[in-house]
Amino acid sequence: MKHELQNIGLTYLGLVVTLIFNCMRNPFLRMNGIAVGLIAGYIVALTLGMVDFSPLKDVDFFTIPMPFKYGFAFDWSAFWVAAIIYLLSVFEAVGDLTATAMVSGQPYEGEEFRQRLRGGVFADGLVSVIATALGSLPLTTFAQNNGVIQMTGVASRHVGKFIAAILVLFGLFPIVGRAFTTIPSPVLGGAMVLMFGLIAIAGVRIIMTHGINRREAVIAATAVGVGLGVAFEPDVFKMLPEVFRNAIAAGGITAVLLNLILPRDEQDKSIYLTEK
Repeated sequence: MKHELQNIGLTYLGLVVTLIFNCMRNPFLRMNGIAVGLIAGYIVALTLGMVDFSPLKDVDFFTIPMPFKYGFAFDWSAFWVAAIIYLLSVFEAVGDLTATAMVSGQPYEGEEFRQRLRGGVFADGLVSVIATALGSLPLTTFAQNNGVIQMTGVASRHVGKFIAAILVLFGLFPIVGRAFTTIPSPVLGGAMVLMFGLIAIAGVRIIMTHGINRREAVIAATAVGVGLGVAFEPDVFKMLPEVFRNAIAAGGITAVLLNLILPRDEQDKSIYLTEK
């Protein structure tokens, strides 16, 4: 009981601190809300003895990535699962990039926007090839970026370039990555609640801006429901093929199939989000 109360307390501490800083008028303080929330929660977790430093033992201080360090092999079953998931991740990337343009005040229609989409999808594919060759997982555009943009008000690509360079540099020091794994889950959860909520709102905003009718609402609701069902109750779907046991793949395939199968009604009016 005591441990559970500590977890709840840390979660609310991170959330409250993040909210307080996010409501400040000073842009510098507002954009550092997430970091301050994490730091505050981490300090309290340290005083409560909830931080586990065991992941830092026997970690190399510096390392250079080696291409194909773990060998090279090809498995058709794994390929089809990864291919379908990554094809669906392209759809996700389009939505994420649309949300990024929207929350950044950039055009989300027209040739300039389509050029951004092409560049974003190409970057995902290129970086994924490099990452897998170096022994990492394929990469994709993260929706969390939109939450960060909305919380900090910073959408500059130049800032993103500097951060990317810093992350690449830190990647050469495994101990840095391991240090972040010592952050207790309640601390992370508290600071991230607002950010992930803003991500969901950005998604709803995209749907409403482009209009949504009854048919599209049914497709979206069914796909989300299937994806959440697979994520929260995986044992129910364990008899299905492996691709349908992945929440993203199951939800994405459901949306595509329903879009092809459900009949369209020309009299079904769309609801739009009117921007004033």
